[in-house]
Amino acid sequence: MSKKDVKENLAEEHQEEMVDQPDNTVEEDTSAEEALEISPEQEAMEKLRQEHGELKDKYLRLFAEFENYKKRTFKEKLELMKTAAQDTMSALLPVLDDFDRAKKNAEDQSTEEIFSEGVNLVYNKLYSVLKNKGLEAMESNGEVFDPELHEAITEIPAPTSELKGKIVDTIEKGYTLKDKIIRHAKVVTGK
Repeated sequence: MSKKDVKENLAEEHQEEMVDQPDNTVEEDTSAEEALEISPEQEAMEKLRQEHGELKDKYLRLFAEFENYKKRTFKEKLELMKTAAQDTMSALLPVLDDFDRAKKNAEDQSTEEIFSEGVNLVYNKLYSVLKNKGLEAMESNGEVFDPELHEAITEIPAPTSELKGKIVDTIEKGYTLKDKIIRHAKVVTGK
């Protein structure tokens, strides 16, 4: 409140008192005028209180903003650490696909190709190391088609009525890295 506002309020109160009490003396008038006058020390003190309040408010806002910044950067660092190997994992996915195709081909009875025990050990070791780092293959055959998880390559007539709207075959496996999709499964759906 400014000095002028304080003086006006006191003057109004003084006038109301005078209306209520018609027998006011000159002494009471002078004491009211003295009360209207605010000393320079009081005015400076009021100004300092206002500045203090403003500075305190600015400090609290800045402190809260800094705390939010610290939380946000910490969360971003954790997320970055979780998916730091995403590029490496994505680069290794075609190698896993080739291994899967070779293994599937070797298991087929009509081919003469073999999947040697050594190659099988390398395949299993590579797969287990990647799994320990958070890589998971998504199962999709027989599942209901979900456009957020699967990429439909083509649609064929469903071999059975149970497979309508579901995935009939997986062309390329989908993978997640610590619950984050790094590659969508490429699938064939039944209609």
